[in-house]
Amino acid sequence: MSRWGSLLVFLVISVGGGFLIGSGNTPDDWYRHLQKPWFNPPDWIFAPAWTVIYVLVAIAGWRAFRVGNRRAMVAWGVQMALNFLWSPLFFSAHAILPALVVIVGLFVAIAAFLARVASSDRIAFWCFVPYAMWVAYATLLNFAIWRLNG
Repeated sequence: MSRWGSLLVFLVISVGGGFLIGSGNTPDDWYRHLQKPWFNPPDWIFAPAWTVIYVLVAIAGWRAFRVGNRRAMVAWGVQMALNFLWSPLFFSAHAILPALVVIVGLFVAIAAFLARVASSDRIAFWCFVPYAMWVAYATLLNFAIWRLNG
């Protein structure tokens, strides 16, 4: 597969998969009626934020793949699986605490990816930093919603 073809595969997995998961697991009346913390963002921010993040995640994964960084790729695969699991758990199953467990695991997998590319690929590293920050924020938000509604 060509260099750009493999990038396209990563973009389809990240952006396309994120779009499919996100569009099938949207906030509903249950979510609208939950008590939320003061720092809960408006709903409109999620789609543009995740789109940018998924593009960066794809680029980082593609870069690790191209150089054969297997340890980083394991972390990348784990974080994608956990990322795609969170929305169905939280928005469709209404399982706030299990979603919190998943998002904590997601943050750990992101940190593992960061650790595995930190010294070898600064671009992949910096592509993942906004993702780590967003997931840290989302973890805090998930925790606060659990505390307020549990």
